[in-house]
Amino acid sequence: MAMQAASPERLAEIRVEAYVPERSLLVACLLSLSGGFLDAFTWLSLGVFASSQTGNVVFLGVYAQSGQWPRAFHHLLPLAAFVLGSLVAVRSRAPLRCLVGEIVCLAMATLLLHRVSDEVTIPVLSFGVALQSASFRQVGRWKYLSVTVTGNMLRAIDQLFAASDPEAARGVGTMLALCLTFLLGAAVGSCVTTWLGTWSLALPIASSMYVLWLCRQGQSR
Repeated sequence: MAMQAASPERLAEIRVEAYVPERSLLVACLLSLSGGFLDAFTWLSLGVFASSQTGNVVFLGVYAQSGQWPRAFHHLLPLAAFVLGSLVAVRSRAPLRCLVGEIVCLAMATLLLHRVSDEVTIPVLSFGVALQSASFRQVGRWKYLSVTVTGNMLRAIDQLFAASDPEAARGVGTMLALCLTFLLGAAVGSCVTTWLGTWSLALPIASSMYVLWLCRQGQSR
């Protein structure tokens, strides 16, 4: 009896997992590590979150309700820049170019931080982070976010109870790995920021450059 041909959707999944480095677990973990690092760095250095916009929305509401408009505006800036960066990334559909854009933004922030007004540096950082996070949103066959853990935790729980999915256990492990690397990035970011200050941004820049190299090596094969 002839074997049944695989569906086009299944063949597409196989090709993605085998040939698309942008969707590999290594790349997703590196980007999540960077996301946690940058949130810790920007919170300690600037009092805002570059990546996780939920925190900015909470503080925006708290300060706006109490009439502390300068503080509210401080948290509105990264939120607006993140939305703009996401729009650019989704519109361009060019992940590697957006990753280069993030590297450029981080390098600019390194030069600008504490040399010009924070109201200039904050949008540069959040815009760059958005370019990357909106461009890299899939690991294997699962959606994820490199800038937060809430969505990834919920996806892990979904996979935990997906009894009909033969790869559910792999999905749980993948999402938990991303949550843990985000946590690790936040811990490392806290320590390194205390030691190196502004130059701490060299680490997420190096991480993004390594991701860029991995993706280009994969495309050249």
